[in-house]
Amino acid sequence: MTHFCTHTVRGYELDAYGHVNNAVYLNYLEYARGEYLKAIGFDYKDAIAGGYGIWVVRIEIDYRLSARNEDVLVIETVPVERKVTYGTLRQIVRHGDETCAEALVKWAFVDLSSGRPTRIPPEFDKPGLSPDTP
Repeated sequence: MTHFCTHTVRGYELDAYGHVNNAVYLNYLEYARGEYLKAIGFDYKDAIAGGYGIWVVRIEIDYRLSARNEDVLVIETVPVERKVTYGTLRQIVRHGDETCAEALVKWAFVDLSSGRPTRIPPEFDKPGLSPDTP
C-alpha cells in the first residue's frame, strides 16, 4: 500500500537560510508514518496498552531540494521490506513534481518491558506493514 499525506510548511520550521531545517524533515516523516499506520488499521494506542511499540531504529535520508515557507508538501509512505520483527518504509517528501527528501526508515516491533525486538502478535500484524499489499 502506498499512502500520501500533505503538510504545509510553517514559518517556524525554517532555518536562517529561509528553508526547512534538515532536522524538521524527521518530524514530517514521523507524522506521515503515524498517518500510514492509521490508514492500514494499526492501532498504536492498543499496541502500547498491550506492552508493544514500533520503534524507529535507523533512518537514511537524502536531501534534494529546499522547501520554503507555505510550500504544500506531499509525503509518500510505502513499505519496501518486511521480516519477522522489523521492516523498512520508503518515504518521499515532494513539493509539486520535485523531490525534497527521500528516506529509508527501518522500524522494529518491540516488547516495551524489555526494549527488545519481538514477533508481532496477530492482532497487530496488519498486511499493510508488508510490501505489495493493496
